[in-house]
Amino acid sequence: MTIPDPNSAAAPSPTTDPAVVPAAGRAVDQAAPTVTVPDKPSVEGLAAKWDAVWHQQHTYAFDRTAPREKIYSIDTPPPTASGSLHVGHIFSYTQTDVIARFQRMRGKEVFYPLGWDDNGLPTERRVQNYFGVRCDPTLAYDESFEPPEKPAKNSRDFVAVSRRNFIELCERLAVTDEKVFEDLFRKVGVSVDWSLTYRTIDDVSRAVSQRAFLANLASGDAYSADAPTMWDVSFRTAVAQAELEDRERPGAYHRVAFASPDGGKPVHIDTTRPELIPAVVALVAHPDDERYQPLFGTTVKSPIFGVEVPVVAHELAKADKGSGIAMICTFGDMTDVTWWRELNLPTRPVVGRDGRIIADVPAWISDGADGGADAYSQLAGKTTFTAREIMVDLLRESGDLDGDPKPVTHPVPFYEKGDKPLEVVTSRQWYIRNGGRDADRRETLVGRGREMNWHPEFMRSRYENWVDGLNGDWLVSRQRFFGVPMPLWYRLDAEGRPDYADPIVPDDAALPVDPAADPAPGFTGDQRDQPGGFIADPDVLDTWATSSLTPQILGGWSRDEELFAKVFPFDLRPQAHDIIRTWLFSTVVRANALQSSVPWTNTAISGWILDPDRKKMSKSKGNVVVPSDILVEEKPGFGPDAVRYWAASARLGADTAYNTDQMKIGRRLAMKLLNASKFALNLGADSSAILGTEGMTTVPNSLDRSVLTRLATVTKDATAAMEAYDYAKALNLTESFFWTFTDDYVELIKDRAYGAAGDEQKQSALTTLATSLDTLLRLFAPFLPFATEEVWSWWRRGSVHRAAWPVAADVDGDSEVLTALGAALGEVRRAKSEAKVSQRTEVKRAVISATQGDIDRIESGAGDLRAAGRVADLELTAAADASDADITVSDVELVPADG
Repeated sequence: MTIPDPNSAAAPSPTTDPAVVPAAGRAVDQAAPTVTVPDKPSVEGLAAKWDAVWHQQHTYAFDRTAPREKIYSIDTPPPTASGSLHVGHIFSYTQTDVIARFQRMRGKEVFYPLGWDDNGLPTERRVQNYFGVRCDPTLAYDESFEPPEKPAKNSRDFVAVSRRNFIELCERLAVTDEKVFEDLFRKVGVSVDWSLTYRTIDDVSRAVSQRAFLANLASGDAYSADAPTMWDVSFRTAVAQAELEDRERPGAYHRVAFASPDGGKPVHIDTTRPELIPAVVALVAHPDDERYQPLFGTTVKSPIFGVEVPVVAHELAKADKGSGIAMICTFGDMTDVTWWRELNLPTRPVVGRDGRIIADVPAWISDGADGGADAYSQLAGKTTFTAREIMVDLLRESGDLDGDPKPVTHPVPFYEKGDKPLEVVTSRQWYIRNGGRDADRRETLVGRGREMNWHPEFMRSRYENWVDGLNGDWLVSRQRFFGVPMPLWYRLDAEGRPDYADPIVPDDAALPVDPAADPAPGFTGDQRDQPGGFIADPDVLDTWATSSLTPQILGGWSRDEELFAKVFPFDLRPQAHDIIRTWLFSTVVRANALQSSVPWTNTAISGWILDPDRKKMSKSKGNVVVPSDILVEEKPGFGPDAVRYWAASARLGADTAYNTDQMKIGRRLAMKLLNASKFALNLGADSSAILGTEGMTTVPNSLDRSVLTRLATVTKDATAAMEAYDYAKALNLTESFFWTFTDDYVELIKDRAYGAAGDEQKQSALTTLATSLDTLLRLFAPFLPFATEEVWSWWRRGSVHRAAWPVAADVDGDSEVLTALGAALGEVRRAKSEAKVSQRTEVKRAVISATQGDIDRIESGAGDLRAAGRVADLELTAAADASDADITVSDVELVPADG
């Protein structure tokens, strides 16, 4: 079949059957009176321009008058304000922002605050190093204190300051850091309502945190106890189970002899911590271990110190580890704690809170064998590392060390932010019940996890595994300074001894309180620390004890119950997978105790950003990327839309490599969106041409209907993906269509859009261009907020981010027409490229072979194909082999350059 030039007398008339399209989902009232397109669109300058506009026009302001069913509330993670953000923050917060922007366009009022986690150890450490100071709570407040101009580099030379001076420095630096953080989040286009910003150390957060703790205390969910506790010797504070991490460290097994009860063959144990021999309270073996069954119920004597200790049986002992029998010390690790508790053993601590061997010779040693006290005095005051070396020398001298120590690498517990191995010390601490000692409560908390929708679903197993593996309640007290104070005081008896069993609590109206500065209710300030008076609880709450209340802090619990009812339970909690055990779980614990509810209905778990070696980026590892460099719009930066494109291309829960190539693609996409929009709008594709507007309801051309049919499918599928929190799929669908639209469709209809085929065909093309552009801008808006807002402003009023999410139009068309014509045009272009001629070279004749279905599709749009490929005559031939689905172009006759 030969298709002649459509301008010739023999050309068939174009099809005129219309596609009727409703106006649903179109913001037809947002048409601008005129279209204003810049001569040279660019991504440079868009971030600053539109951030200022959004701020001025309150584009993302939350309307609290909306009913609950129209509200989508997000419990955003407050980043730690202790230094600088890294690209991982931008990655995860962008993913949340994509969801927020989508929900806003779906007609929801999005409650989307952002806060700063500025209390706790990270802030203290930064302040210490930044100002060169250390806190000494025994010092008096110095109203005129200013930190050194040049801070000392060695912590031993830091200036000692009072608690109040130290807290003031924490406040000063945190505020400075938070301003930098806000500027960075605004640069990347995070659409939070900045009027709702909060801090975990401000008056509201401190009051809510203290109020929640007192509610836990009143209900019996909070309690204090003297108990063995994991202790960080650098920070001098207790550490909770959720804050532990094992790190591989070199050590050595020492084979040490304990004297047998009858003076016979000694009992050998293997230990990596011989410095704890003075703290030994028993030897333990598995009850089924025949080697040691005769020893159960007898005693042995410790080497060097000659302290008599029992030999006991317990199932946790491992017969295949070392000699099969171990020493129980108080305390070497948490297994010692378990044995100590379950076997009802005595407490004999020798390691102090400073990580050094206690100076005073313990009674059980001074009463022991001759020479024990002298040996202990060599260890007293030494670090555990030095004490270990001394102890090994003593064991060699006494003959109680069997052979040389055997080097080993083994996991050692650390505080996740600490630099030295943790010790186990006995101290009075506060706990909140979390199911670690209560099977029924644990099952309830597992059930809460199953009430939530997890994105991705497999992350729920991490939550359940953590809950099932708990071995104790949540330790919430910390021995630090910059935090929410424990809102408690204790009465002192006539001897000055505190009554810990009956703490004094403040009136609710007085919250927040600082017991270190405020007198206890019913007492005066001069009664502080005096017999018959009171003392303040010296501790602060763990930072997670406040961060676990972000739904209550944000939502107005206990102070704005109307708002709280509208946003709680929140609709979404976004966070990283590594803090499921801390932030997510602790928030569930608090909501379960305070509201008998889940804190949110959906949780979106983001992955980590990995460096080129596939390692997690973290400031402690020194492998982070500072986002300010890549957010710069001028090269070599990429701009915020490009960075957002990279972040949104990663699915929830997936660890993702830092990839600037992906950002380059994102920048190219944003530029293409600007330039393609300029082309379409300059052709006349204004808002009046959008399908569904008055007088604009027909699309007679089959290629145009094909594009709109495919766009409808993309819109439906992208919407379904976004509803399922699969934004990466939605972006991929939209982008794939966009490149086909620009590379194939726009090239095919250029001549027709200029009027070469008559007014009706021109209007059909302009309607398709306008409708596609309108829909694509909305689909891209959550991902590329700056470029889409820029284009929107050229031809529409208001903000694209307050426009309705697109609704798929019901167009009667064959989506494969675009595919067939695009493939045919590509083959014509390839033929020219192979002939090494310009794409503007005219083609006298070309033969296209395809299946009959594709031949029919190409025939319906042959006029566009001829014009785009500059082909005078096309011959369409059905493929001889019906199974051959390829579209090929052959017998291409090029018009010579000389005409």
